[in-house]
Formats: sequence, C-alpha cells, structure tokens
Amino acid sequence: MSDAHKSEVPARNNEAESFISFLKELPVLIITAVVIAYVIKWLIIQPFYIPSPSMEPTLIPDDRVLVAKFIYRFGNPTPGDIIVFVAPTGENRDYIKRIVAVGGDKVEVRDGDLLVNDKPAPQDYETMPGDYSNWGPEVIRKDHVMVMGDNRPNSADGRVFGQLREDAILGKAFMIYWPLDRISLFE
Repeated sequence: MSDAHKSEVPARNNEAESFISFLKELPVLIITAVVIAYVIKWLIIQPFYIPSPSMEPTLIPDDRVLVAKFIYRFGNPTPGDIIVFVAPTGENRDYIKRIVAVGGDKVEVRDGDLLVNDKPAPQDYETMPGDYSNWGPEVIRKDHVMVMGDNRPNSADGRVFGQLREDAILGKAFMIYWPLDRISLFE
C-alpha cells in the first residue's frame, strides 16, 4: 500500500466522524435556537402586524413593527410613545395606539383639538384630519394612560374603552421593519 493511500483512509474516517458528531449535536442546537427565540419573543422583542388604519398615517395596514417588551421595566410610559397592549375590550387580541396622556394629566378633545392639561397637546407626529368630536375632560388615574390612534376619526381608542392600565402594556413600538420601503425607526 502506498503512503498516499494510507493518508487518505484516516482523513475519510475523520470526515465521517465529524459529520456523525454534527448530526448528534444538531437536535441540541435546534432546541437551543428555539428556546432562545422564544425567550427573545417573550421578554425582549416581538414583531406585530398592523391590521387596521387606526394609526394612519404613522402606521398603515399590513405594516409590521418591532416592539421592545422590556422598555417599561426601566422607565415609565410617556406621551407620544406608540405602544402595543392587551385589548381592554376582552377580545383575544392586541391593540397598537399612541399614548396622549399619563397619570395625573387632564385630557379632552374640544372642537377637534386634543388638549392635555388645558393646553394643545404637543405633537411631533402627523394625525389624520377630520372631526374628532368633543370628548372629556377626564383626569387620568395613577398607573393608567390614555391612548388614541393617529387616525383619530377612525380609531376605537381610549375615548371608547377608557383609560388603560399600565400593566396592560406589552411594549413600545420602535421600528417598522416591513414592507422594506417603509423601514424606519420611531423617535
């Protein structure tokens, strides 16, 4: 037997052993990846689908957003935050709306204008034009927020279901990731 032939046999055995070792480790790798994915989705970041026009023009139907689920463990919700929360209507679904007022604030809609503490609410975002009908005033309770859709004439929001408990908030939306031509971060 030549020297070249002798060196090929151990190389083939090493390759076969490496492949068998990989196949043995593969289930553990897959299970680990699935567990990590679930932990990330459960505790850190979760994608959500936008089914309705209630947040237009900021979010449009079929947008997909990423939500930071941990953010309010380190800070409080603030007006302007776009949040995902458990539907307060008892439906088995989640809603996405913008916080317009927090505990202690007085909020109302008067002649189509959103007022917080008797002043026009600061807005660095666009809302849909239209008649918002008068609503309120209402003082937001401690550990509650008031949410509204950016498409105020076409949004079932806090004006319909009332104040939202902070513990119903699942997280803060921070990015549109789909469709690709709409990828953007929220401020």
